[in-house]
Parts: sequence; C-alpha cells; structure tokens
Amino acid sequence: MADQGAEKTEQPTPKRLEDARKKGNVSRSMEVNSAFILLTGTLTLFFVSGYMFQQLSFLMRHVFGGLMTYEISQSAIRPYAFSLMMTFVKLIAPILLAILVVGLLVNIGQVGFLFTLEPITPKPEKLDPLKGIQKVISIRSVVELIKGILKIFIIGYVIYLVIKGHYEDYFLLMDQSTGQIFSFMMKTIFQVSIWATLILIVLAAADFAYQRWNYLKDLRMTKDEVKQELKEYEGDPQVKGRIRNIQREMARKRMIADIPKADVVITNPIHYAVALKYDSEKMEAPRVLAKGSRKLALKIKEIARERGIPVVENPPLARALYKSTQIGMEIPVDLFQSVAEVLAYIYRLNGRQSA
Repeated sequence: MADQGAEKTEQPTPKRLEDARKKGNVSRSMEVNSAFILLTGTLTLFFVSGYMFQQLSFLMRHVFGGLMTYEISQSAIRPYAFSLMMTFVKLIAPILLAILVVGLLVNIGQVGFLFTLEPITPKPEKLDPLKGIQKVISIRSVVELIKGILKIFIIGYVIYLVIKGHYEDYFLLMDQSTGQIFSFMMKTIFQVSIWATLILIVLAAADFAYQRWNYLKDLRMTKDEVKQELKEYEGDPQVKGRIRNIQREMARKRMIADIPKADVVITNPIHYAVALKYDSEKMEAPRVLAKGSRKLALKIKEIARERGIPVVENPPLARALYKSTQIGMEIPVDLFQSVAEVLAYIYRLNGRQSA
C-alpha cells in the first residue's frame, strides 16, 4: 500500500501546473520555434529578394568600385566603414525583424505571457556535478541528440537533392549576368528552405506532442500528494468562502425552480415570503419549498403570481415560518393549526376538500 501511495500515477492538478509555471517550468517545443522561424525567413526572403539584390549590389559597388581611390586614413575609413555597416544592416534587417517578431509570437503562443527569474536564479543543487552528469546522460538528452542528428541528416539530404537537380545549371552561370546569378541563388535557397520547412513542421508537430506528454509525465503526482494538496486547498479561507458562495447560489437556484410546485406562498407582505407544499399521501406535514426576505421575498411572490399560486398575507405566520424552518423541512408542530387554516382557505378557493 505504501508503494502505491508513493507511485506517481495521478495527472498534475491545476495548482501543480500553476506552481510549475511560476518557476518557469512550462511545456515548450523548440522545434516549433525552429519551424516557424525558418518558414518566416523563407517567406521574407521570397518577398524582399528584389530589395536585397539592390542593397547587395550597392554594397558590392561600394566595396569594390572605389577600392583603389579611397584614402587610407582614420578620418576617411571611419565614415566608409560606417556606410558599409549600415548597408549590411539594411540588407539583413527585414529577415531579422520578421524572425524576431514571429519568434516572440510563437513563444507567447506556446506558453503565454510569462516572466520569471526562477530558471536563472543561482541554487546549490544546480552546481551539483552528479546532477549535471545525470542530465547529460538522461533519456531527454538522448532524445534531443537523436532529433538533432535527424534534422541534420534530413536537411542535408534535401540540400543534396536540390543541388543535384540543378547540377547542369551551375555550368551555365558563368555566362549569366549578376542579376541572373542572384535570382538563381535565391531560387535554390528558396527551394531548400521550403522543403526543409515542410519537414520541420512535421517534426515540430511530433515534438510538440512529445514535449507536452513528457511535461505532464514529469509533473505527475502520487495519490498522497493529491490528497494533501486538496486538504491545503480546502483549508484556504478564500477557497472556503468561494465554495460557500457557490453552494448558496446553487441552493438558491434550486429553491427558485421549486416555487412553481408550491400550493401557497405566505408573506409578511414585504419582509418575508415562505412557499409551502402539502401532499397528504406523501407528507406528514406541509413542507417548505422556498423562503426569502426582502428582495428574495419579492422574487418568490413574483414567481408565485406568474404561476397562479395563491399568495396569502399573514405577517405573524410568515415570520414564524421563516425563522423556525429550513428549506426542504416540514413545518414545526406548533404551526400546524395556523398553516392548516391557510391551506383550508386555499382549498376552498380552489374547490378542493381539505385533508
């Protein structure tokens, strides 16, 4: 029995998941990030290739066109180097910006908005060499290694197939213009990227499912842990208050739903209202179906009138019933006579025989 209690067979509770999240322990697949980043880079490259060619052409002309005419001095090289750097930034900025935005959105999509310093907070156990070795040789590390090798092999094979498919075209590039060579290079890169992206998306979907399964598996709880957490949760005053509020609301809804079954509603006429039901074959005494004060009393009377249930004003009896009974209870013996008179009056109005 002790072994069963210590075995982690239970799915993590919402509190367990929330505590793990606060520590930065969330389910996240880096393969999903890689796939979307590669897809973004590929599409951006496709749409801005013309702009990139213009910037690259300017860079080449700037570097090689006046290379022999530039003055070699600190005052001349500084603006020249700055101009080259800005041109290079303009060249790669669209792709980097798109990748940055998409990478951020993909991370938010996987884990939501989360900021915590817990993962980078220094802790003694993080310096334990034994635990470090265990992480290196763990099953998770082996899986990550296999994934890395698989990605390298697949992408390498894709590059090989694309290059092989254009093998004869490379010999024709010597007779082409710079623009045609650039266009051919972009086309080749785009083909490689598209195929690699499609493959990575498939791998990312599988890895996302695996990471989620492994994450929940690591957070599994023993039966004793679940029981202990439940005790702590129920012992929270705020939780107890919420539970009581929910219970009261549910009881109120059930009470409102039972009002149409009542034979009579006895009121005071504003402060109290008590709905009674009596079935001589099933009950020993009239039973309270609903009761309320002030706004709830007005609500009970409103429903009673809508359903054609008699509403009788009897302040002393209404007060006594309200204070001495609970919903679902039969009325006390000392109120039998007063309630019987009201029911007899209602039966006469309805043309029924009193019991």
